[in-house]
Amino acid sequence: MTDAERIRVLLVDDHAVVRTGLRSFFDLLDDIEVVGEAADGDEAIAAARSLQPDVVLMDMMMPVRDGVSATREIKAELPETEVIAVTSFIEEEKVTAALEAGASGYLLKDADADEVAAAVRAAHAGEVHLDAAVARLLAQRMRERTTAPQPEPLTERERDVLRLVGQGMSNKEIAGALFITERTARTYVSNILGKLGLASRTQAALYAVEHRLTGAPGS
Repeated sequence: MTDAERIRVLLVDDHAVVRTGLRSFFDLLDDIEVVGEAADGDEAIAAARSLQPDVVLMDMMMPVRDGVSATREIKAELPETEVIAVTSFIEEEKVTAALEAGASGYLLKDADADEVAAAVRAAHAGEVHLDAAVARLLAQRMRERTTAPQPEPLTERERDVLRLVGQGMSNKEIAGALFITERTARTYVSNILGKLGLASRTQAALYAVEHRLTGAPGS
């Protein structure tokens, strides 16, 4: 695998031992390369601007600037960079804040190394990767949305795209399945988020699952 094909990762955590452990693990993998480290949110933003990594592993609880604020700013400036939120505890407020800030995944710090690598690969492919407990929490939150005002109806093609998002497909895979360009697939996903009042691809995937939209067309 060439350097250009490797997934470029920025590690953000205020504990040097955590960053060192992750770097040591990723150094053993052929497809993931650690291109930088940061110890707080401000450093993370500066490093992301400079390095433009494919994926950022972002600790949520840090001094100076927390991970949620840093995630929001990085996604605003570098929308193609994916951010995975990493934290020690599951708190609904923090989970929701991270995903609404643009995080495409959420991991607990006790996740094993292989799961962290899987999350990085999934994020790079435009897919959703959540800790199982976090997924259950968000599913419950989505059920509570049933009392909210009804969203703007989706077009048939938007429903097709949402169905594939719910199946975990990346924009590239959606484009191939529907015979459209990857840019068009990305536009459809953006329109879906706007119509449904959702803040992230993760929430769209959960919406599709909750509303049983992940089966074959017309199901």
